[in-house]
Amino acid sequence: MTLIAVIGAGPTGGALARTLAGRSRVSEVRLIDPEGRIADGKALDILQSSPIEQFSARVTAAGSIPAAAGADAIVLADLVATGEIGGEAGLALLRQLARLDTSAPILFAGGAQRELMVRGLDELHLSPRRLIGSAPLALESSVRAFTAALLDGSPTDLSIGIAGVPPRDAVIGWDAATAFNQPIAAVLAAHHMAALSSRLPALWPPPAYTLASAAARIAEALASV
Repeated sequence: MTLIAVIGAGPTGGALARTLAGRSRVSEVRLIDPEGRIADGKALDILQSSPIEQFSARVTAAGSIPAAAGADAIVLADLVATGEIGGEAGLALLRQLARLDTSAPILFAGGAQRELMVRGLDELHLSPRRLIGSAPLALESSVRAFTAALLDGSPTDLSIGIAGVPPRDAVIGWDAATAFNQPIAAVLAAHHMAALSSRLPALWPPPAYTLASAAARIAEALASV
């Protein structure tokens, strides 16, 4: 049985729980938020869609952070009351997770959680192997979607990487990018590449569903290790 705990039933957390359940690659998704009623409601909504969307994953809800104990992977998303987990409150939550008897990896799904990750390393002395961010992959997905529209193709036909720290210190790796299994420069004009590069800061942070989609893939991989 594979369990992923999603902390935060806000827009990103709710979308993440739905995405994980719909992909049916984990046994259980546990949506955790101090606003327990809202977490319960979102979990129930997801379950009620299972006959239509044809997935079998179990979706549960809880109102306290210790409910993450026993999870194969823990995802920090956004709380209903306060939004994306971060700052002093986020550090306190991370400290609470560190005290649980668990070695589960902790995935940061939000676009503004880099500082929280650094504080987890420096102040809580959490293992670097446990802390992972997925938001940069969401940014790559956004760039692929825009590029695919220019090429009248599908994002799955493209391979485009981004290096650096978003939003200001990130660059698109056009030299290594491919489209339709050939160098992207063969099908995408240089001025289009320049335009997309200039828009990169405006694409950060990605919207909730894009963040959730990227986090779901990483969380599944972490839970299966």
